[in-house]
Parts: sequence; C-alpha cells; structure tokens
Amino acid sequence: MPSVLPAPHINPCLAETDASRMCMEYHNYERDRCGAYFQNYKNCRKYWHNIMIQRRREGVKPEMPTAAERQEMLAALGKKPY
Repeated sequence: MPSVLPAPHINPCLAETDASRMCMEYHNYERDRCGAYFQNYKNCRKYWHNIMIQRRREGVKPEMPTAAERQEMLAALGKKPY
C-alpha cells in the first residue's frame, strides 16, 4: 500500500486554500466578498511556482522544497512574501 503524504507536503499554499474556502463558506459563496483571499492564494502559488522553476533550472531535487524546507525559507524571510 503506498504511503499517503499529508497535504502540507504536497500543497505549499494549504493555509491560503483553507482561508479562501472558509471565506466562501462564511459569506455563503459570494465570490466578490473573498477577493483578498483569492489574491493571496494566487500570489502564494505564483511564489512557489517561481521557486520550483528556479530549482529545476539549477538541477535541485526535489523541485518543490519539502514542507520543512519551505518553513525554513519563510522563517529566513521573516514573513510570507505574498
């Protein structure tokens, strides 16, 4: 049986995904009331996509940093860059 990784290991923007979903549920799925959450999610995806592309160019494996590496990278910045 293959091991199943927890979602944070797969999705670097899990918190942003959850925040968007919770906003939609809270506002009865009125999309226009959650625009800031959607933008934050898009910025997160764009940031990690660019990191992945950079690592691919440099031959770093895995291309997407692990959850622990991502935490270290964000800690070094002092905050989320998105």
